[in-house]
Amino acid sequence: MKGRQIVLGQIFGRDAAALMLDGQLEDLILDPSGATPLVPGAICRARVDRLVKGQGGVFLRLPAGARGYLRDRGGLREGQSLVVQVSGSAEEGKAIPVSSRLNFRGRTLIVTPGAPGVNVSRRIRDGALREALVQLGEAALAGLDEPPGLVFRSIAAETPEDEIAAELQELLALARAVTADRDGAPELLLDAPEPAEQAWQDWADPAPDSIAEGEDAFEATGAADAVRQLLRPRLDLGGGAWAEIEALRALVAIDVNTGSDHSPAAGLKANIALARDLPRQLRLRGLGGQIVVDFAPCPKRDRGTLDQVLRAAFRAESAETVLIGWTAMGLYEISRKRDRLPLARLAGTESPA
Repeated sequence: MKGRQIVLGQIFGRDAAALMLDGQLEDLILDPSGATPLVPGAICRARVDRLVKGQGGVFLRLPAGARGYLRDRGGLREGQSLVVQVSGSAEEGKAIPVSSRLNFRGRTLIVTPGAPGVNVSRRIRDGALREALVQLGEAALAGLDEPPGLVFRSIAAETPEDEIAAELQELLALARAVTADRDGAPELLLDAPEPAEQAWQDWADPAPDSIAEGEDAFEATGAADAVRQLLRPRLDLGGGAWAEIEALRALVAIDVNTGSDHSPAAGLKANIALARDLPRQLRLRGLGGQIVVDFAPCPKRDRGTLDQVLRAAFRAESAETVLIGWTAMGLYEISRKRDRLPLARLAGTESPA
């Protein structure tokens, strides 16, 4: 199907949402219930367990007996309670990464306690509208003790002011209630949104051309087949070339192969194909951490071309990514934040450690 389509349904027995663009799977959200004690985006009360000397961080006790790690330990002491937000996923047995910087996300805006200021998405270019949104935000924050920050999202340009104002008041009230509830034992204070709600928050701008909804929506739209393909390590790159993407415990290893054509031109073509699709593959497969790519053999003069393709491909990615570059052995290193759970774990196909 041509155009932008949102699919709401189920796969692997989990509620799910998919974003399709011209029939290709672009993004995927699965309900992670049961696969992790705390979902990325969840906000909870935690307690400082141990300060980590030399690293500037602290280990925390989280709800459900989970253990968390906060990089910034400024002003914290052992036994202190605080409110944190789960900022990523972790392998089983490792501490869950959390942040003391909270984000309360809505469809038209984000409330950011501890980061004051009213900001408007750069995608909103109308000067009068930007000023109106700033005035709306400042009026809502007037008189508040320690007012939080506000970020108006691009969808606000297409939303009536009364709807924005209503969501603003709702999020402000929620943020005040949650941040004030910092004393006591570790407890989940606010869970991450359901897949359908998150899709509505993140994929509504630009507006989809169609929405498919129902238990069989994934099968009917082809999204299910696209998701199942992601569980296979092999990725077809066209022209007989392919890549193998393997998630190991210490890193993600990617190997690019050209098949029977060993010419430099075939190698460069396969490498560019992988580089262009790599951000989407990592996002959909839920892979992060240290990533090592063994590109197909190609002249060193072509490395600059690959660098440019990779930078362009990752430019629009929301997950924090660092393109480290080439090693002495000719491998390419990438560091990507683990911002979601691995698809294989959610599908129940992840190999035990």
